[in-house]
Amino acid sequence: MGPKHSGKTSTGRELAKLLKYIFFDLDVLIEERTGQSPRDLYNAGPELFRREEEAALASLFNKKSDCPGIILALGGGIIDNSGAMDLIKKEMTVFEKYCTLYLELSAETAWQRITDQVELPLFLTAETPAESKEKHRQLHERRAKGYKKIAMYSIQSEGKTAVELASEIAAKL
Repeated sequence: MGPKHSGKTSTGRELAKLLKYIFFDLDVLIEERTGQSPRDLYNAGPELFRREEEAALASLFNKKSDCPGIILALGGGIIDNSGAMDLIKKEMTVFEKYCTLYLELSAETAWQRITDQVELPLFLTAETPAESKEKHRQLHERRAKGYKKIAMYSIQSEGKTAVELASEIAAKL
């Protein structure tokens, strides 16, 4: 888990290759279930998106017994979805071997990566670019506290490739 553009998907794919696990990206699972992108669902209503995020997560957890092991990249805002977080916490108490990882990234680097995209997420749009950036910084810092509470490991992702991060994580595990 980690903020938007922290490397969750690319690192997760590399880690799954190293460990010979199956990789899932929650955003992809949501799109497969609904036929809509997470951005479109969120734009239709944050609560709709959160319900679909929780449903996709529940569906994966119900099927996980079919997998030798999974690596799951969560969405950047999952920490704000109490239903999904309850599912994750419940799964952590039941599942024999699990590990929650937080890919740490500075608010400044995250902002740069987000603004390199064509369009800002709707929830970050404000009257001025400076207001949007400040809104992002506050959101980033608040979410970071939540990620750190639930993560078994925090991994600094700043300036590292997905391969480097996956190797570092595999060594910790």
